[in-house]
Amino acid sequence: MFEKLRKSKLMFWSLELLIIASFAFMLTKINFLFAPVGTFFSTLFAPVLIAGFLYYLLNPIVNFLMKFKLRRIYAIILVFVLFVVAIVWLALSFIPSLVSQISALASNMPTIVKNTQAWLTDMSNLPMFKDLDITKYVEQLNLSYGDIIQKFLSGLSSGLGSVVGTIASTTMTIVTVPFILFYMLKDSDKLVPNIKRFFPENRRSQIVELLGQMNQTLANYISGQAIECVFVGTFTFLGYLILGVDYAFLFGVIAGLTNLIPYLGPYLGLAPAFLVTVFNSPIQAFLCCIVVLIVQQLDGNIIYPNVIGKSLQIHPLTIILVLLVAGNLSGLLGIFLGIPFYAICKTVVAFVVKVVREDYQKPNEPETESKEGLEDNPEEG
Repeated sequence: MFEKLRKSKLMFWSLELLIIASFAFMLTKINFLFAPVGTFFSTLFAPVLIAGFLYYLLNPIVNFLMKFKLRRIYAIILVFVLFVVAIVWLALSFIPSLVSQISALASNMPTIVKNTQAWLTDMSNLPMFKDLDITKYVEQLNLSYGDIIQKFLSGLSSGLGSVVGTIASTTMTIVTVPFILFYMLKDSDKLVPNIKRFFPENRRSQIVELLGQMNQTLANYISGQAIECVFVGTFTFLGYLILGVDYAFLFGVIAGLTNLIPYLGPYLGLAPAFLVTVFNSPIQAFLCCIVVLIVQQLDGNIIYPNVIGKSLQIHPLTIILVLLVAGNLSGLLGIFLGIPFYAICKTVVAFVVKVVREDYQKPNEPETESKEGLEDNPEEG
């Protein structure tokens, strides 16, 4: 009886589950040992993420310059110089306009709030809303500009320590990102050979192929998203400018940045321009919607297929589910990183399934060949 129990699958899986549960329980009791590891990775996460993003933007330029017989180190230095010049030019040309429009929008907030309250009051006079006391709800919202500023200042003063910490971490990130980016560009060709050494010799070619597919997926997504953001932001700004929308440049920048969020991004980018214009000029707000629709159609039918194409091959429903889960787990950062992370996981899983199928079919090939040989030469049998 004990022998049967020892060899039974029930006993095997019961012991496996018991060992896993004990191991998990033990980890919860010694989690203080992993706290320094978590701090280490959280400290490096932002600089490595930013440097990786810039790497996929600048590495194609470095490779292009190397085609002109330029050594890689000189190509990297040239790209760094051009990149710094571009950043300085953007800071001197566009940042002042952006800051002035943000300041103008902030100073105009009392008028926008007053227009919102007047519009809601007018809505309450319509027959369909006669039983709904909108004025009461407006008072409950407490849209007073002075109260909003007071709450903002109190929150700012209470969170002064976190603000100082954020400034310090941002400064450290700005200082460390160029060094990480430089060595990424300089030694990127050494990464694959070093990773290859940790795998059996018969799997190394497959690992190289997998790393190449992952690299191509990330390169297509990041470079494509950068081009899309610039296109959407630029043409949305031009459309708003033609319509005479106030703060057109600010709203164009917002539209370009929110375009990083699949499906939801265009609506989030449209919201500020729509809310600012709808109470003063509903027609202008409607035309803003038309501008965003035209830009999104051009982006979806021309830009996206050519710069990203179908390399990701992710169903729209899957994208929505990934955004919901990633946003719930990691907030705004999860929304931005959820899709590329899912694309990488999908690439890895598809490749592993392919390798397993190939390995499963390989043992049958010699037997098939031997049977065919016997049929061709029956006398030898």
